[in-house]
Parts: sequence; structure tokens; C-alpha cells
Amino acid sequence: MVSTLDDYDVKILQLLQENGRLTNQELSDIIGLSASQCSRRRISLENQQLILGYHARISPQALKQDMIAMIEIKLLNHEQEKTLNFLNFINNEPSIIDAFKTTGDADYLVKSLVSDLDTLNALINRIFTTKLISHIKTSVVLERVKEHGNVISQ
Repeated sequence: MVSTLDDYDVKILQLLQENGRLTNQELSDIIGLSASQCSRRRISLENQQLILGYHARISPQALKQDMIAMIEIKLLNHEQEKTLNFLNFINNEPSIIDAFKTTGDADYLVKSLVSDLDTLNALINRIFTTKLISHIKTSVVLERVKEHGNVISQ
């Protein structure tokens, strides 16, 4: 259950979104609450699942995986077992970093991170070999214009 957020909670969320490494003391110095109050509020926000985790953003180049492809996927049908098999495939495919169920022509939009066209081709072949797909449309990302935008703006 999510309780009502006050201005301090929103400010904590904004600050942690910008820098998840802020300590409770640093939060305290910025927003004017004690470090212990900031700690309690942070724990409460985590328990309410309003803070989903703390992550390091790693450069794709560091992983030698600097090709992004957006893949629109239409399933053959939407039988529960086949859909679950498809979702299981998506969840177990390391090249797929995000997947979204969508409206429109495609059933899913998948974001993949691969090293090169050969690796992308192999991923697309693995998707097709599930025998659950009726159509795939792939777009290779040429430039990252905006990525990882803030959920809460100032």
C-alpha cells in the first residue's frame, strides 16, 4: 500500500533518482531533515516499492555490446501456454534488456543490446525458432538521443 507522499518524500525520490549513491547525511544536508528521518523515509519508500533498486549505469561500450536494436514482435496467437513460453524465452535471453507489451500492430517491443549485426541476426533467428512468432520488425538504433530520463521532474 502506498501512503501519501509529502514534499520531503518527493524531494528524496528526486535526489536519489539523480544520484542513488547519496547518503542519508547528504540527503539531510540538502532537504533539511535529520539523517535518521531521511533514513526512515528512504526505508519506507523502499518498502512501498517506490524505490525499486540502486544500479550502476554501465556503458554498452564497456561490455563490447554497443549495438541497440528495437524489435517489434507479433505473436502467432495469444493462447496462454504459448504466451508464457514466449515470455519465458524473453526473460531468459541475455541479449534482451527490456521488453514491453504494447498496443498497435505489434504485441511486444523488445530492446536488445548486442555486439554486431551477426549477433543481432542470431538473436532474431532464436526468436523465430521459438515458433511462436508471426512477424518481426527490427530497427537498429543509430544514435541515443535521450535515455534513462527522470521519472520525477523538478
